[in-house]
Amino acid sequence: MDKESGAAAAAGVTSSREVFGAPCWVNLMTRDLKDAQEFYGAVLGWRFARTRLGTGFSLAVSNGAPVASIGALEAALHAPAGWTPYFAVTDVDVSAARIRERSATVAVGPLRFPVGRGALAADRDGAVFGIWEGELIPDWLTWRKNAPAWLRLRTRNAFEAAIFYAEVLDWASEQAGCCQVDYEGDEVVLRQDGHVVARLSSGAVETAPDPLIQPRWHVHFPVADVEATVEAARRHGGSVLGRQTTPSGVTEVKLRDADGALFTVAGRPVRGDARQPAGTGT
Repeated sequence: MDKESGAAAAAGVTSSREVFGAPCWVNLMTRDLKDAQEFYGAVLGWRFARTRLGTGFSLAVSNGAPVASIGALEAALHAPAGWTPYFAVTDVDVSAARIRERSATVAVGPLRFPVGRGALAADRDGAVFGIWEGELIPDWLTWRKNAPAWLRLRTRNAFEAAIFYAEVLDWASEQAGCCQVDYEGDEVVLRQDGHVVARLSSGAVETAPDPLIQPRWHVHFPVADVEATVEAARRHGGSVLGRQTTPSGVTEVKLRDADGALFTVAGRPVRGDARQPAGTGT
C-alpha cells in the first residue's frame, strides 16, 4: 500500500487505488437539482445531504448510507440529463491517456475536486462513463455489499468492449486486487473481490432511435416493491419504457425520470439469481 492509500485507510476512507477498475459510484446530472431531489425522494425514498463538491451537488442517502450523487447541469451546456457510473483508477491522467489512445473520447477533465480528481469519457461506441482517482465515500465497502446500484453495459460487441475497458481500467491484469473478467453465456461478467459488479451485453445499435437500444451504461436500483415504485414514478412525472422478468422471476422495469434520465428498478433478487445485482453474488 502506498503512502496515499495508507493515510486514507488510517482515516477510515477507501481510496480508488484499493479497488481500481471497479465501479465506485453513480452520479445523476440533471437540469433542476431541486426537482430531481423531489422525484427520487418520492420514488426511491432517498434523503439528501450536502457534499464537499459545492452547492451544485447533493448526496443521496438511503437507510443512513450514501447511495448516489446528483449534480446540476449548467444551462449553457444544453446536455441531456443522465445517470453515469464512475470507475476507480489509480491515476486519472494515465487512464485518460489510454482512453484517447484507443480512439475514445475524454469529454471533460481531468478536473480536481476537494477529495480527488475525475474525468468524464465515452467509449468507442458512445457509452458515457467516468473515472475517479482519490477518496471514495467513507463507507464504500458497505455501498458495494448492499448493492444500492449495479451496472449493465449494453454495447455493440461485449467482447470488444471488455478488451477496451480492460486496457483502460486494468481489468484482468496481473496486478494484485484487479477486477476479474469471465465470459458466461453471451455476457461478459466483471467481478471485484469475488463480487459481481457489472455485466456487459452485446446487441446495441448506435443509430437506434430508441435510447434503450443505443450503447450505454444502465444503472439499476433494487427496490422492495417494484409496482409501488413504478406508480410513484408515474405520479411524479416519470414514465415506463419497458419491463422484463429474469429467469428467477425478478421483475425489472426501465424508467425515465421527469427530466429524461433513464434508470431501471428491480425487485431484490433471490439467492442464486443468474442476473443478481453487483455485490450480492459470486
